[in-house]
Amino acid sequence: MMYKHPRSSLLRASVTALALYGLACAQAAVQEEHAERKYAVLAEPNQSLREALNAATPILVNGKRFHGYTRWYVRWQFQWAPDPQGRCRITQVNTRLTTEVQLPDLRRGTEAQQARFDRYLPALSQHEQGHVQVGRDAAQAIDRAIADMPAASDCATLERNANILGQALLQEHVEREKQFDVTTGHGATQGALLD
Repeated sequence: MMYKHPRSSLLRASVTALALYGLACAQAAVQEEHAERKYAVLAEPNQSLREALNAATPILVNGKRFHGYTRWYVRWQFQWAPDPQGRCRITQVNTRLTTEVQLPDLRRGTEAQQARFDRYLPALSQHEQGHVQVGRDAAQAIDRAIADMPAASDCATLERNANILGQALLQEHVEREKQFDVTTGHGATQGALLD
């Protein structure tokens, strides 16, 4: 049995548009901010590693305890300006990806528990980095797609279309992330599995 959370990513998109004049083509940039949080695991000699991790983990999703968790958030802002023909164009996009990975830290355990943990943690971490990559792909897709949008007849339409596009790409990546967990068995096929 795999002790990894089912994916129910929490995503937040915050969108604003600011008017900027005099810029001819859209410029895009994705900024990333990543944090890792660890929780302490103090294993007793008579516990299996799975029991020790289950007792220590603060991660609770839908009533189930899990050993690792990734949260990612994508926020974007874009600027626009009317062109000489009176049509409105995106002039700049700034997209921010924030990710946070939570993993166990075995601070006390027997030699056998430590050896098992040393095999388990890299696989669990690799799986969580797969979720980080989905967030990164989402941020980059949104950034590029909004930057490449064609001009619209007016700025209100452009803003609305950019927001719709961003939300659609966000949802597409949420679905991709769910499929990632199905395909990997929440990390089991990557070695994040305890007996």
